[in-house]
Amino acid sequence: MNIYENVVILNASLPDEEINAAVARIKDLVANSGGETLKADLWGRKKLAYEIKKQQKGFYVFFVLKTPAATIKKLEELYKVFDSVIKYMVIKLGPKQIKALEAAQAAAQVAAEAAAQAAAQAAAEADQPKKED
Repeated sequence: MNIYENVVILNASLPDEEINAAVARIKDLVANSGGETLKADLWGRKKLAYEIKKQQKGFYVFFVLKTPAATIKKLEELYKVFDSVIKYMVIKLGPKQIKALEAAQAAAQVAAEAAAQAAAQAAAEADQPKKED
C-alpha cells in the first residue's frame, strides 16, 4: 500500500452538515476499499486564487491516506461526479516524504504525551492540601 496526500476543495456554500457528510463519504470509500485515513484536516473556507466553476470561495479538506492504488482511481471517479467537489489533487508520497511524515507524527505523539503528563501532574498537585507554616 502506498501513502498519498489528497487536497479536496468543496463548495463553500454548503452547510457544515453536508461538508461533514462529504468528508465521511470519502473516509468510508477509503476504508471500504481496504485503506485507512491517517489524517483528515478541515482547513475551512478560504478565498480561491481564481474562480473555479463560478465559485469565489472553497472549503479545503486535507487527507493523508494509506491505501492501494485502485482506491485512488475510485476516489478520483467519485470526485468527478460528486457535485460538492470543486477541485481535487492527489499526490503519491515518495520515501523521503514518508520518513518526514512519520517523524512529524512521532514528534506530535511525544508532545501530546508530555502535555498529558503535565496536566496529570498539575491535577495531582491541585488535589493535595496546602501546608501552612
